[in-house]
Amino acid sequence: MPLILIGCLLLWNGLPWQETAKPLPDLGSFLQEVKGNLRSDRLLLSQYTYTMKQTVHELDKQGKVKDTFVNVYEVYPSLEEGLTYQRLISKNGKPLGEKELEKEDSSYDKKLKEHEGKLQREGTDEKARRQAKEAEERRKEEAVKDELFQLFDVSMVGRENIDGRSTIQLAFRPHRGYKPKSREAGILLKTAGNAWFGEDDHELIRLRFEFIDAFSLGLGVLVRLNKGTTASFDRRRVNDEIWLPAEIHFAGTARVLMLKVVKVELISEYSDYRKFTVTSSATRPVPKKP
Repeated sequence: MPLILIGCLLLWNGLPWQETAKPLPDLGSFLQEVKGNLRSDRLLLSQYTYTMKQTVHELDKQGKVKDTFVNVYEVYPSLEEGLTYQRLISKNGKPLGEKELEKEDSSYDKKLKEHEGKLQREGTDEKARRQAKEAEERRKEEAVKDELFQLFDVSMVGRENIDGRSTIQLAFRPHRGYKPKSREAGILLKTAGNAWFGEDDHELIRLRFEFIDAFSLGLGVLVRLNKGTTASFDRRRVNDEIWLPAEIHFAGTARVLMLKVVKVELISEYSDYRKFTVTSSATRPVPKKP
């Protein structure tokens, strides 16, 4: 009998020397590690400039694309409300001209100067204000994170390799009857899905979920997202030091002003992450050279 067949038979019969599968980690312990590593992308992104490509597909009733819009932005984030600068550099594949870019920059610089003037009139130290803002963001983040682990039933699905990394897949569904303490929790209670975390570093790598109930958003006009709407988030390691968004995908139907039904697919792609420094709240961030 050929040696390769003998080897196959030995493996099939499960002899003592056969390598056994690595046991999955304890769910409770794993969740504690995950909780300790969770950070809001808003806080993480505030340390970097990046390029964001947003694609919107309008779909017909059969789900086929009938129109597409593509915008590309240079993004300069800020924890200050309304001061994140999304600098439009390309629209539907056509780069914006110098005059259009200068107009954007001028408009944003004016907003920054107005903000700086307001701070000076208030007699508020900008650095102390920024630190207080960051502390408040972290406080809110911790509150949402604590509630996150109360509103879901979580089970461990198994181990999966993603881009060469060993991950643990978790499934989550909302606790029925849970009373949310925050707006974010109220939205999350309408979702169910799966999340993948790095087995070694416990960082979120992939998220897939759907809305199991409809809910409304106030976005200037009333928008009601329908049950069955799906979303996915993928993250990647940047500069071998931090996990940041790579792609966000959203697909579903919405009713606008309770009248018009819109079927859309939204894709946001993130790239060209660079750390930045800010010398003043009235100065645009300057990316560090790679």
